[in-house]
Amino acid sequence: MPLAKRPLFASTAGILVASGARRHAALGLASTVAIACVACAAHADEIPPLSPALGGFFSDPFQQTPASAASLSDLSLPQLAGSQFRADASSSSSAAKAPGPWGALSGDWQNQNFLGDIGGLRPALSNYGVTLTILENVETFGNLSGGVKQGWEADGLTTVTLQMDTEKAFGLKGGTLNVSGLQYWGGNLSADNLLLLQTLTDIEAPVGVRLWELWYQQKFGDKFDIKVGEQSLDEEFTIAPTANSFFISSMSGWPGVPTIDLPGGGPAYPLAGLGVRGRVQVTDSVTVLAGVFNGSPIPRDSPNVAESNPHGVSFPLDTGTLAIAELQYAYGSSASGKPNSDGPLPGVYKIGAWYDSYKFDDQQYDTIGLPLASPLSKGDPAEHHGDFSLYGVMDQMIWRSKDNANRSLNVFVRPMFTPYQDRNLVSASINAGFALHAPLPGRDNDIVGVEMGTVWASSGASGFDRQMQFYQPSVYTPIRSSETFIEASYQFQVVPSWVIQPDVQYFINPGMGIANPDDPMQRIKNELVVGLRTNINF
Repeated sequence: MPLAKRPLFASTAGILVASGARRHAALGLASTVAIACVACAAHADEIPPLSPALGGFFSDPFQQTPASAASLSDLSLPQLAGSQFRADASSSSSAAKAPGPWGALSGDWQNQNFLGDIGGLRPALSNYGVTLTILENVETFGNLSGGVKQGWEADGLTTVTLQMDTEKAFGLKGGTLNVSGLQYWGGNLSADNLLLLQTLTDIEAPVGVRLWELWYQQKFGDKFDIKVGEQSLDEEFTIAPTANSFFISSMSGWPGVPTIDLPGGGPAYPLAGLGVRGRVQVTDSVTVLAGVFNGSPIPRDSPNVAESNPHGVSFPLDTGTLAIAELQYAYGSSASGKPNSDGPLPGVYKIGAWYDSYKFDDQQYDTIGLPLASPLSKGDPAEHHGDFSLYGVMDQMIWRSKDNANRSLNVFVRPMFTPYQDRNLVSASINAGFALHAPLPGRDNDIVGVEMGTVWASSGASGFDRQMQFYQPSVYTPIRSSETFIEASYQFQVVPSWVIQPDVQYFINPGMGIANPDDPMQRIKNELVVGLRTNINF
């Protein structure tokens, strides 16, 4: 995962019932348990390592699993094309302990859910083919330098998902019904302090409760399925699995080009798009994904921000069409999608493209051809119809320990570009990095990694800046070029249902070099940001 689109930069219900009081109680409980875990570590059962299959790469892309149901620890290359969200939520453990009805509260620290069966609620739902997932992300970040000001923000996200296996529920084989909702609370450091295009974290969003996804998926045999409904494309398309499942930066999920250039940031968290997606597994190694969705997740002619669809229940049908297709090739895994411990090191390679037929404003010229920077212009940008982008993904394991199957090193790179310079703020983006699984002795479920990302200004955007310098020399207008971030992160598994993740990010040329609104005669200075996130699968 990465959002709310704001002027000149990007920042960031059915079943959601958390109240403010309950949230604070839950956070207080989480903090208490964290201290208890650390204090009692010497007396706790050892957290078992994952099996080589779980510590490896691919699961069956056609396996029906709840949203956010991939492992917190299975982060090497978790899924070929499965659904996942900001942090993953559960994993299989090799320990065989009787589950407690309330998980950790019953002393069952190895349960994949912190609250276990929730006093019998999960088994009761399972009898009707229903799976409940509750994931809590809480974080605090602060910029120690740069930005328009220095300071700290705390924020959090609750994601609740219900998935129904229709065969178990009422006999319809191969069907899955999914509904998920979000509640985001707290501040937004990217918007308040940093003024970034590549926003700081993948959960930053407008405060509030919203419907996220609502879809039905039907399998036709083992090789083909169709999904219909409200879908978040960053759950299946453009994914570099190592980046998407581990790093905190929003660019680790949905890339910079669609985040910045598409209306509302595109049909990706915290929004979704109404449409149809098909998937076919051509061979054991080759999968094709393709979908058609509404061209904008926000209503026509509304402000270009996620707040224009505040609760996720606007389903605009008059905003053009977004078509996307992706070819995926994976190797080094068995027919079931699990890694071969004696085979080649697993990897996944993807190429894809999207086209949006909606309207896009010109970056430089108005409706009569005058420069927008000219005092003679009325400021109404010319309109273009259609936008297009190509992208690729490489995610490859390059080393695996012979002594510990959990210890492996993965590298990834994902470039994306658009040839349309006149209607887009950025013309290209890239992110790349590496992640080391099981970096320390006895810490088989920890991960450490480094990532970088860059977006480049389009010639239309930089051309507007040059015209501003010509027509309005009294206004300080730096020429926008690029914005780069570097992120280093360590994910520490406390228990199978809970991880803590310290994170450091450094931003170079924030906003691609825009002027500081609080000091308009100089650019925003480079920013050093540090923070801590905790993810709990309740």
